[in-house]
Amino acid sequence: MDDDFFAPPAFQAEAALAGLRRSLRELRLTEREGRYEWRGMPVVELALEAGTIRARRVKQPARTPEWTAATLKNGAEVRRYVEDTRRLLERWNERDD
Repeated sequence: MDDDFFAPPAFQAEAALAGLRRSLRELRLTEREGRYEWRGMPVVELALEAGTIRARRVKQPARTPEWTAATLKNGAEVRRYVEDTRRLLERWNERDD
């Protein structure tokens, strides 16, 4: 028997990045010059880096934001990143309403 039978498939960063971009657009973020904006302010940046996705997200939307970085290495991390971003957007929308 092959010991890797139950191992997950290899992470395909390019395909995951395409799905991540689609998910961010579904959250109603506007893509502009490699950044995703919320109400005209940059909130997410994405880049491919050596088989992983380098993602940066702001702590609070602002004209000169403070960024937090993350390296996404598998599908679970990508899904968690999208979910965390969705929660942040909901919080920002509630605060501004």
